[in-house]
Amino acid sequence: MISDLTEVAQAAGTLVTMTNRGRNRWLRPMLVLAAAVVLVGGGVGWAASRSGDDGGWSSVFPQPRAAFPEVDTAVLSPQRRAIVAVLRAEYDHPHPGQYYAQGATEPWCADFVSWTMHQAGVTLVNPNSGSWRIPGVATLTDYFQSAHRFRGPDYAPQPGDVVLYAAPNRFRQHTNVVVAVDGTRVTTVGGNEPPTEISVNHFDRSTVEGIVGYGRPR
Repeated sequence: MISDLTEVAQAAGTLVTMTNRGRNRWLRPMLVLAAAVVLVGGGVGWAASRSGDDGGWSSVFPQPRAAFPEVDTAVLSPQRRAIVAVLRAEYDHPHPGQYYAQGATEPWCADFVSWTMHQAGVTLVNPNSGSWRIPGVATLTDYFQSAHRFRGPDYAPQPGDVVLYAAPNRFRQHTNVVVAVDGTRVTTVGGNEPPTEISVNHFDRSTVEGIVGYGRPR
């Protein structure tokens, strides 16, 4: 980055020299100012990348979206295989949050989980309305508990299991779905979560905090 900034400064100096030889001497202050902006901006971006805080530069230079993980679906049950297939399709061709929430404008992580299960043929039942859609994480947890499909945080999850989070987890109250497990490393796909609206994320079961438990599809 430093060498790039030096080249910019040298180029700006050359432009200033060329301008001085012509009639448009009034451009010199403008060129000097432009070079200063580039140098300061580049320096801030470089320092931010070093500190881990990009100060919003990632919105200007967005990071590439993570690839959907490779999953050996041959070893999964038909229900779990169907869940992973639905998640892959939605990850590749995502919709706005309201699509999964039947038009409602609300935090939609639980809507996305409900929609995924419904599309995979593992329909959930809202204990309050009887609908396939359970829009709240707390109600989703209650559902899995009442259906005897809830497992605690020490459970070893499998692809297709629903993860239920609470503080102090970085997601706070949230839910998503397991798509891959490698030892203690768990890969999930969920809606309404960073870095994009439907995202791949990871956690390590040996160190993660705030896992309330898991919901099994069957």
